[in-house]
Amino acid sequence: MNMVVKKLWILLLPLVAFGLWAMLAGPRTLLGIDPGPLGMAVLVAGTVAALLLLSRVPRERLEGASPAEWRAWIGTGFMLLGVVYFLSRIHVFSGTDWGDPAAGAVVRSLVLLLVVWTVLTWVLSARWKGRVEEDERDREIEARAAAWGRGALVSCVIGIAVMLGFSPWERLQWATHFMIANLLVFALMWHWLVEYAATAWMYLADRRGARA
Repeated sequence: MNMVVKKLWILLLPLVAFGLWAMLAGPRTLLGIDPGPLGMAVLVAGTVAALLLLSRVPRERLEGASPAEWRAWIGTGFMLLGVVYFLSRIHVFSGTDWGDPAAGAVVRSLVLLLVVWTVLTWVLSARWKGRVEEDERDREIEARAAAWGRGALVSCVIGIAVMLGFSPWERLQWATHFMIANLLVFALMWHWLVEYAATAWMYLADRRGARA
């Protein structure tokens, strides 16, 4: 059974790779359709398959890291994907509104990514049901990582404000209300990415320090 599960994990890699390519680097149209939503659908299918495989993994094999560390790594991966996808499609928000089909497709893909991330986190949390999920070390790392996240958010918002406040008007034709609103959404995504990445890095550094 373990060998079968390992082979299935390996088979998921090309599926995920195609999904990432379609979302981030694919052509504007593929066989007459937008490859972005297609890539997101493929990634969702891969995630569902990963959830099924994860349900077969013994909990003992997941206990090499704490639940908070698992959530941090998962959050880092999903937020990195969301940020890169958002930046690769940011041009669709220029001069449009919520009724634009291209912008709507990007928003739906990001919402779907959020839903999958939430479900995956819930499944992992269920594996630790009845066990202590955090200790003093976890709370300390969480507080330090949250500070990094707040710093990233403040820096991003200040950067947007400076850009809008000091750029000549003729260079701000792209800065519609719709675009500015989405830039603020990006600031939140950047905040979460930095916080999760900082959390994951701190756990990794702590584990390496313990082994030294």
